[in-house]
Amino acid sequence: MNMKKIVVLVSGGGTNLQALLDAQARGEIIGGEITAVVSSTPGAFALERAAKAGVEGHVINRKAYESREAFTDALLQTLEELHADLIVLAGFLYILSPAFVDRYENRIINIHPALIPSFCGDGYYGLKVHEKVLEYGVKLTGATVHFVSAEADAGPIILQKAVPVEEGDTPEILQRRVMEQAEWKLLPEAVSLFCQDRLSVEGRIVHIAEK
Repeated sequence: MNMKKIVVLVSGGGTNLQALLDAQARGEIIGGEITAVVSSTPGAFALERAAKAGVEGHVINRKAYESREAFTDALLQTLEELHADLIVLAGFLYILSPAFVDRYENRIINIHPALIPSFCGDGYYGLKVHEKVLEYGVKLTGATVHFVSAEADAGPIILQKAVPVEEGDTPEILQRRVMEQAEWKLLPEAVSLFCQDRLSVEGRIVHIAEK
């Protein structure tokens, strides 16, 4: 089986990128390798994480492009040059254009810090998700890894894991728990399943083949 080339898109600190790099170092990503990290922000700490792990970093500065389409075109060109087999969004702050999603259908993976279809869609990102979870008073939250579709957080679901909401939680405490108990485990697992060709999509349903 040819090793699949994984390109991770980032905008900030890159904690989920670090979880992927750590999983790769432990040999947990089977059939694939993180070959590049692309940041929409110059100076993002995620680029330092990549360099430390010996992974090449690229910057496509969102602010340098007048429109989402122009930014998307530049991103697509870079991904073509990198021969990306799988694109992972790890704290990537921009909604990709429909053309981008079509070009890499069922080859773009995102992680969302809630149990989709709850607390997701436009405006639900970062700490805002956890603030809304606490406001609503649910007893369980968690994380979802899904394929990316043209609509925000609406693509076929690959993996989910529930995390308890506890008395006295702040958004920051809950965010940390969801990362540690769910996000950092699910994302490398989903990437490894993809690279082993164990995921197939039928409508909204993702089937996971046995080894």
